[in-house]
Amino acid sequence: MAHTVRSRRTTAALAALSIGILALTACNGDGENDVATPGTQASPSATGTDEGTDMPSSADPGDSGSGKSSDSPSTPPSSPKPGTDDDQDGGVGMCETADLSYNVTVASRPVNHALLTASNKGSDPCLLSPNELVITFPGLDGAAGHMGPAGKDWILKPGESAYAGIMFSRADTAGGKSADKVEVALAASESPMTVPVNDGPVTVNDSQVTSFFGTAEDALTY
Repeated sequence: MAHTVRSRRTTAALAALSIGILALTACNGDGENDVATPGTQASPSATGTDEGTDMPSSADPGDSGSGKSSDSPSTPPSSPKPGTDDDQDGGVGMCETADLSYNVTVASRPVNHALLTASNKGSDPCLLSPNELVITFPGLDGAAGHMGPAGKDWILKPGESAYAGIMFSRADTAGGKSADKVEVALAASESPMTVPVNDGPVTVNDSQVTSFFGTAEDALTY
């Protein structure tokens, strides 16, 4: 009878021990599940980190936009506006009638011609407009007409001269008026300079004048 009681107690103890082991095993399983759960929850945070690192790539359009801005051509300089005469040729101003000295001498050939020499008597260069030369004669109406080709503006340096040919009358034209002076102006808007005609007087009946040239030979060609 005593043996039977011990066997039951032993069996009960073993059963209790088995239950305890099962409970412990169950707790360990729950612990493992608990450990796995944070790991599973960590995945979204890792994904969030990846998304965070992808942010700079989403900013690339902005970067490329700034790159396009820097690569775009700069605003082209405005075209220069037409300036005054003082702005041309490095700031050289136009020659004015009073800036030059003049000499008019009757030429031996061609007949009825004289050579006008205009020299820069100043200390500064000036821009000479060769086609606006005005020749008149005191006491006579009208200005001389133009003959020969047109010239180009050029800078007349101090001491340099320009030349023009003056035709007083045509060989086939009779009559005319006598003149021993010529009035010279570089433009119609300027007051003329009165210049004596060397080896004059001359007979004027159909006067004409060339543009300014760089040599006396060219000026007397027409």
